[in-house]
Amino acid sequence: MSSSPNTIHVELPDGTTKTVPAGTTPRDIAAGISPRLAAAAVAAKIRPLHAAVVATASSAAPSEAEMYAAEDTASERTVDLSHPLTEDVALRLLTEKHAEALHIVRHSAAHVLATAVLELFPETKLGHGPATENGFFYDFYRPTPFTPEDLKKIEEKMAEVVARDEKFVREWEPREQGLQRFRTENDFMKIHFIERFTQPGEKISLYRNGAFVDFCRGPHLPSTGRVKAFKVLNLAGAYWLGDEKNPQLQRIYGTAFFSKKEMDEHFARLEEAARRDHRLLGKQLDLFSIQEVAGAGLIFWHPKGGMVRRLMEDWMREECIRRGYDLVFTPHVMRTELWKISGHEGFYAQNMYTPMELDDADYRLKPMNCPGHILIYKNSPKSYRDLPVRLAELGNVYRYERSGTMHGLLRVRGFTQDDAHIFCTPTQIEDEVVACIEFAEAVLKTFGFTEFKVELSTWDPKDRKSYAGSDDKWELAIHSLQQALTRKNIPFTTIPGEAAFYGPKIDIKLVDALGRLWQLSTVQFDFNLPARFDLEYVGEDGERHQPVMVHRALFGSVERFFGVLIEHYAGAFPLWLAPIQIGLVPISEKHLEYAQHVQRQLQDAGFRVELDARNEKMNAKIRDLTLQKIPYVLIMGDKEAAADAVSVRVRGKGDEGSVPLAQFITRAKALTDQRSMEL
Repeated sequence: MSSSPNTIHVELPDGTTKTVPAGTTPRDIAAGISPRLAAAAVAAKIRPLHAAVVATASSAAPSEAEMYAAEDTASERTVDLSHPLTEDVALRLLTEKHAEALHIVRHSAAHVLATAVLELFPETKLGHGPATENGFFYDFYRPTPFTPEDLKKIEEKMAEVVARDEKFVREWEPREQGLQRFRTENDFMKIHFIERFTQPGEKISLYRNGAFVDFCRGPHLPSTGRVKAFKVLNLAGAYWLGDEKNPQLQRIYGTAFFSKKEMDEHFARLEEAARRDHRLLGKQLDLFSIQEVAGAGLIFWHPKGGMVRRLMEDWMREECIRRGYDLVFTPHVMRTELWKISGHEGFYAQNMYTPMELDDADYRLKPMNCPGHILIYKNSPKSYRDLPVRLAELGNVYRYERSGTMHGLLRVRGFTQDDAHIFCTPTQIEDEVVACIEFAEAVLKTFGFTEFKVELSTWDPKDRKSYAGSDDKWELAIHSLQQALTRKNIPFTTIPGEAAFYGPKIDIKLVDALGRLWQLSTVQFDFNLPARFDLEYVGEDGERHQPVMVHRALFGSVERFFGVLIEHYAGAFPLWLAPIQIGLVPISEKHLEYAQHVQRQLQDAGFRVELDARNEKMNAKIRDLTLQKIPYVLIMGDKEAAADAVSVRVRGKGDEGSVPLAQFITRAKALTDQRSMEL
C-alpha cells in the first residue's frame, strides 16, 4: 500500500483503512465516523503501520521521566486529538471506556489546578504535575504556606477555569528561547526540567490553555471544559528533588473523574477501604500488634491472629505435601560468605540487616530462603531420576525496609515467606510451571478470591548487559512460561523489560472485595543461582548438567496475605478461618450449666468456641460477641435446655430461631469441611 505525497493511510481497529489528506487529525477521523464518537473521544493511540505494537504495559501513572521523555515514533504512542497525522498509521481512539483516558483527564486537571493557583497567587513557581493512580498532584514553590481556606478558593477557581472551556493547545518553542523566558520569570524548576529532558538545538513542547503555559509533553484533553468532575484533596510538603537541602515545595493533591457519579463512587470506596483497614481491624479484633519497644515492622501475632495464621500455614503445608513438595527448615542467620556467593551481599545489601560479628565469622539475618534450599539440594549428588526436586519452607526472613515505607502487615521487616524452589530438567519446566499456576489458583479459590490478573515480565534483549543467562536460556524460559499460561487458558499481559536480572517471571495479582489489585503470588525463573552455586545433576547421557531453578511463592508472605484477608473480609472471616467460630450466650446464670454442655459438644466436634459466662444482660453479651465478627452466636434459655437445642444468630443475617444442637453441628461441620465462604 502506498500513499501519494499529499495523502496518508489510517488503519482503524476493525481493520478498515481510510485514505485521508496528510495533516488530518484524530478528531477529523472521529468526526468522519460519527459526531457522537468525536464528542466522546479523549485522545488517540497511533503507531506507524510498519511498526509492531510493543507489548501491553501496566496502567500505572507515568513517572516524571516518562512525562518529559522524547517521543518514541517506533512504537504506539498517545497523542492529542488535534495532532496532525503525517504518515501511514494505525489509529485507536480513546474514550471514557479506556483506562488510559483517565490518566489524560487527571493530567489535564493538574494543569487546571496550576492555572487556578497562578491566577490566585501569581508569585507561585511551578514544579511538575503528573497524573497518579488515584488522581493527580502539582508541586508549587511559594514562601507563604497555603491554608485550608486557600485550597477551597483554588477549587472554586478551578471550576471557573473549567467553565471557560479553554482549549489545550500544543506549541513548540526553541529550547534557548524557552529557557530564557523561564529564567526571566525565575521558574527554577521548569529550567531544571528543560535542561534535563531536552537537548540543545531542540524545540520544547509547551501546552497552553488561555494565558497559562506549561512545559509538558502531554497529551491533554481537547479543552478544560472536559474536566467535568474534580476535587482538591489535601496539601503536603515535599523537598525539591527529594533533597532536604533544597527549597521545600507545597504539593497539592487532587483527583478527577469523567463524571460526578464516578467520583462519588470513588470516595465511597475510600470510606469502605478505611473501614476495612487491617491496622484498625487488627486492633479492634485483637489479631496482631506492632510494639514500639520491640521495633518497627516486627509483627506480634496475638492468639486470635495466631489461630488464623496456623490455619493458613497448616493448609499450605498439607497442600505442599499433597503436591509433591518436601518440607525443609533453614537457619535464620548464616555466614556473610554465603550471601557473597549468592550475590545478595553485592546487589541486595542495602535491604539486609547489617552483619553480626561472631567468633568465627560475620553473619547476616537471611533476607531470602533460596540459598538455604540450594545448599540442601547440593548436599548430595543428583541424577535426572531424582528430578524434579521441590523444596518448600514457611521460612522467616528479615529485610531492612526504610521507616517511611512500612505499612502494617503489608510492608514489614520480619515476615514469613511461603517459599519453594524447584530444581528440574529443561524438559520438565513447563509442567512444573503449570503445576505452580494450578497451586496458585487453589490458594485464591480456597481463601475466597474469585478474580485475578496475570502479568508475564520478560527481558529487553537490547539491554543484554543487565541480564544473567544466555539467549537460549531466556528463550526457553519465556517460552515455557508463555506455554504454561496458554495451556491453562489464562489471559496475561506481557511487560517487556520488567523481568528480574536472573530470569522472567509470572506475577498473579488477586482482586479483592473492593476491586483492588494485590501482588502476592509469583513464579520466577533463575539462571543466576544455579550457576553461582555450580548446581549439577547427572543426565541420561551420563554427563553433568545444570538444573533449571524456579522460585515460587503463593501467599507471597504470610503477613501480607493475612493483611489482605482482613481487608477483603473486613475482619468477618469465613467459618473455617474465623479465630472464634461460635459464641455462646446463656440467657441467665441458671442456663450456664447447659451452655457449658453445649460448649463441650461443640469443642468435641472440633469447633473454636467462646462462652460468655459473665453476669451481664443477654443483649450486652450478644452485642460484644457480634462486634468480634464471630460467625455464629448461639443463645440458650429454658426452651433450648429442655430440647437440647440452641437459638442461632448468624453474622450478617440475624436470628434464625431454635434448632436441635445436633442439627446445628452437622450443618456447621459441613461448611467447615468444605471451607465454604457461606454461613
